[in-house]
Amino acid sequence: MQNTHVDPALSFRDRPVPRRWGWPVRGGGRAAHVEAGVRYAATTSQLCGLFPFAVSSGASVHGVPIGRHMHTAEPVGLDPAEWLRTGLVSNTGVWVQGQPGIGKSSITKRMITGLVGYGMTAVIPGDIKGEYTPLITALGGSVWRIGRGLHALNPLDAGPLSAARDRSSGAVRERLHETIRARRLSLLEALITIVRRGDVDVTERRLLGAALDTAVDGRGCSEPVIPDVLDVLATGVGPLQRIAASSDDADYRRATRELTNTLGLLCEGAIRGIFDRPSSVVADPHTVALSLDISALDDDNDDVVAAAMLCSWAWSASLIDATHALGLRRNVVQVQDELWRALRVAPGLVERSDRITRLNRHRGVVSFQVTHSLDDLEALPTEADRAKARGMASRNGILLLGGMADKELDGLRRITSLTDGEASLITSWAAPPTWHSGRLHPGRGKYLIKSGERMGLPVALTLTPTEQVLYDTDGAFRRPATSAPPAGHRP
Repeated sequence: MQNTHVDPALSFRDRPVPRRWGWPVRGGGRAAHVEAGVRYAATTSQLCGLFPFAVSSGASVHGVPIGRHMHTAEPVGLDPAEWLRTGLVSNTGVWVQGQPGIGKSSITKRMITGLVGYGMTAVIPGDIKGEYTPLITALGGSVWRIGRGLHALNPLDAGPLSAARDRSSGAVRERLHETIRARRLSLLEALITIVRRGDVDVTERRLLGAALDTAVDGRGCSEPVIPDVLDVLATGVGPLQRIAASSDDADYRRATRELTNTLGLLCEGAIRGIFDRPSSVVADPHTVALSLDISALDDDNDDVVAAAMLCSWAWSASLIDATHALGLRRNVVQVQDELWRALRVAPGLVERSDRITRLNRHRGVVSFQVTHSLDDLEALPTEADRAKARGMASRNGILLLGGMADKELDGLRRITSLTDGEASLITSWAAPPTWHSGRLHPGRGKYLIKSGERMGLPVALTLTPTEQVLYDTDGAFRRPATSAPPAGHRP
């Protein structure tokens, strides 16, 4: 068969070809000198700086998108529940630490938004700054502002857990009843510890339990308030005199004087009008998001703030327990910000708060604990409290670390292992390298994800325009926009 193929380049083969320095005519690209190429040889670890995409970081893309890997530009996702299911972590706790202003709340809010989108319920117990209120509102959730003249939160209110108890029977009902009683007693003891800055002794614990039982069972107060318990304690009815080992009424009043006066301070002291009346907060177990905003108390002393935070944590824990008792199997993402502000007020509050709010992965809770520094742990009153707090921090399966000073790393290494490179990266995000203003802070939106002994994942988070509005915490320092002059005004 005759070959009819025609070479398309045939007509160009006999044409002259320019040398590598171009044609020596106008517009011919003439170059006077062309340097020869330089060949370099190096190891893979050195060349990865020039070619950062040569090796994958191994980052998982499953979960809430929190940014791109800073070395490989891979998208990185984070979902503690998914990481638990796939065996990457053993619990769903997340520890968030970094200096103020680097975006701890931003990445936490990104996680809240994403996890709510995955079907979880967001619970913010005790928002001391009110910074989560715009986000919870935008998500279609409920925000309850606690304070004088605002909503009240009764520490002894079982919340939706009482409805779950009333709808149960048999052993389940008895278990929920005992859970409510234990939480009420633990919270009462914690509030007394805050007011007196000291612990509750054994006799006082028994007196509180008997007074609470009398108020609930003997007087029919299904949702008692602290004045109800105080009234029972003051009258000394039922087994109270026997517990106090008193021979008569006068002896009983002397024996219980300190406990009675301490409870009285909860009703008449600095906390008056906040936690001594029935709750006006109503929980909807079907809500997508819920926040107890206590920012109205931010200017009060630490006693008031600590009491508000503990009461909010206990109420939120009851809400989470109730959703499971009612068969609503919806996982929860919970945020505890400024955690240590409540726990440093008096000895023993770490243990009591742990008993009040103890929630684990079996209940489907993803918890975020946010702090500026591990020095907050060292500020706790006793060594026992400090050891307990370090244990709480180290049990978190995931750490999100932002920029911080070098001195912070010594304490951080008690919780997780850090390579020299990871430590240098974290400290490099702590402050700008020069005094030139107008530049973005080097640590803004940058985080190192650590879990177990694995190498950390450095990620850079970029916020969407909507997030920049919802997550903004620097509004107080922004210059107000210049208002337009009134009509007819001449400069």
